[in-house]
Amino acid sequence: MPSASEPTTTFDTIPRIWLLMGVCGCGKTAVGEVLAQRLGAPFVDADKLHPPGNVAKMSAKIPLTDTDRQPWLERVRREVIDATPPGSVTVLGCSALKRDYRRVLMDGAPGVRLIHLHGPEELLAARLAARKGHFMPPALLTSQLATLEPPDVEEGATVSIEGSVEEVAQRCLESDYRFRASISEESPTSYL
Repeated sequence: MPSASEPTTTFDTIPRIWLLMGVCGCGKTAVGEVLAQRLGAPFVDADKLHPPGNVAKMSAKIPLTDTDRQPWLERVRREVIDATPPGSVTVLGCSALKRDYRRVLMDGAPGVRLIHLHGPEELLAARLAARKGHFMPPALLTSQLATLEPPDVEEGATVSIEGSVEEVAQRCLESDYRFRASISEESPTSYL
């Protein structure tokens, strides 16, 4: 989480929070880390902010309820989104599957750019099968897909997860008009 002691890059022309959302296996962490590196910003994985009870449920292949998620979402909002000062940038990976969850994270928070990392179920399942050491079992993919309420155009952008992590991160950058405008005025490779 950002703190006064951590260096953060400041940009006036790009979002303060790059919120990468989507179901398990979509690449929130892998893409988020690359995006954060390109922006010179910290990356925060919201999964690390889950309380132990949520982690235990998911590890046992029990889907979380809205009641389970509410305190976690409030913590993410408080410790990441509200804690990122104006002029700083943080990249946040958070499932944020429902509109109500995204409202908790985004309502009244200036400078949040929502990017839905989207891909075919077969690709998601293959990634989950290959993933080691994560508490979220592949069996919960179906539940997450059923819960997912994709954002509309006014809420955020949808970016395909097909291709390399670097290609997906590039598409995330290009999805924001403020970022595109900022690089058109400078060297086109200054952040890429």
